[in-house]
Parts: sequence; C-alpha cells; structure tokens
Amino acid sequence: MSGHSKWHQIKHKKLAADAKRGKLFSKLIREISVAARLGGGDPEANPRLRKAIAEAKANNMPQETIQRAIDRGTGKIAGEQYEEVIYEGYGPGGVAVLVEALTSNRNRTVSELRHIFSRYGGNLGESGCVAWMFQKKGYIAVEKGALSEEAIFDLALEAGAEDVRADEEGNYEILTAPEDFDLVLEKVKQAGIQPLTAQITMIPQSSIRLEGKEAAMMLKLMDALEDHDDVQRVSANFDIPAEEMARVELS
Repeated sequence: MSGHSKWHQIKHKKLAADAKRGKLFSKLIREISVAARLGGGDPEANPRLRKAIAEAKANNMPQETIQRAIDRGTGKIAGEQYEEVIYEGYGPGGVAVLVEALTSNRNRTVSELRHIFSRYGGNLGESGCVAWMFQKKGYIAVEKGALSEEAIFDLALEAGAEDVRADEEGNYEILTAPEDFDLVLEKVKQAGIQPLTAQITMIPQSSIRLEGKEAAMMLKLMDALEDHDDVQRVSANFDIPAEEMARVELS
C-alpha cells in the first residue's frame, strides 16, 4: 500500500494550492450539497454532511457558502443537482483505477474522463471491472515521532482501529472500518496529533509495482483525474518507489 499512501500524502500537501485556485472549494461545495440532498440538512443527523462541513471549515470556507450549499442540496434554493457516479478503468501497467465523481452531466463527464485515461496510457473500463479489488476503509496517516510506536498502536487499537502499520518512510498508517473512522480520528486529535491526511477512501487489496516511464505516466494520470472538476476521489493499486515518486513534479 506504500504507493497508495504516499500519493495521498502528496495530495495533502497540494490542498493549499487547490484552495487558491478555488478548485477545492468547488469540490467541497458539491459534496456538501449531495450529502444534504441524500441525508438531510441537519449535520447532527447526517454523518456524511457533518464530515463535509468539518472539512470545509478546516479549509476556511465561509459559513454563508456552506449554508448555501446545504440549501441547494435540500432544495431551499435553486441550483445544479449532482449525482454520484463511480467510473472504473486501468492505468499504465494494468493498474486498477477507481474514480468517484459528482456530476450534473454523465455524458460530458464520461467523455472527458475517457480522454484523460487514453492520454496517459490507460483506458476507461466497464462497471465492475476493478471495484472488487478495493475495500472502503477509514485511512489516517500519522507522522513518525508524533508519539512512540507503542503509544500509537495502543491509542489507535483501543479507539477501534482495525490495523496500524508503518510505511516505508516510518510514518504510521491507521486503518478503520468506515463507521469507526470519526471516533478513531477524534481520539488521534485528542492526543495532540495532527494527521498528515485523514479520509474515508478505497484501499486496494493488492498492488502493481511500477517504475520508470510507467510510473511517471501513472502519476500524471492520477493528477489529471483528481484535477477534473467533477472528480472527488481517485483510488488506484499502484506501488511506486518513494525515490521515483519524489522525482515527479506535481502542478
């Protein structure tokens, strides 16, 4: 899982740049609206909405903007309606790729994603072609040195985490069931630890190791997909050595 986790840590560092471009706000607004439409506008009774609002506030989104997104989702004010769609495909070297999107126009989105896949050595596949390779999990990355190894393990497992392991850089990866994610994350923060990244994501059950040109093309594909306005999350089962990952300059 090292390639997968390293990518998420790189993406975490890009959030400030994304916010400046307004792209992050756009994605968060869509998530808030969809969460409100599906589960209602009360965050206390809607865990998905509560998480989306917390992420928006963490990125300094104004309360008025958050409320407008909720109101659009619940139908109080007019606005575009988005639907959740999952696209599946393959990247360079046969890497499995799972794309979670919120779109107001399926035909436009699938056409644009197909073009991105083909541009970077991959192809969009049929529904179900790779989804079976992933499991939905809570994922929390903690910087080495935040606590001792024993303390991290005890804290996470006592809070209900399923697994704790060290990555190739010595940081800690905490995996949880989706329903236990909020509790484990809260316990981590109560211990005075600010995670490198924390999210519910799709974790690959196996990985494909890439090097050289294929590795570079795979990272360009990931970046292009995640930069698309309709795309919320991208998961893939690549494993790329850290030294090669570090050579890739992300926009």
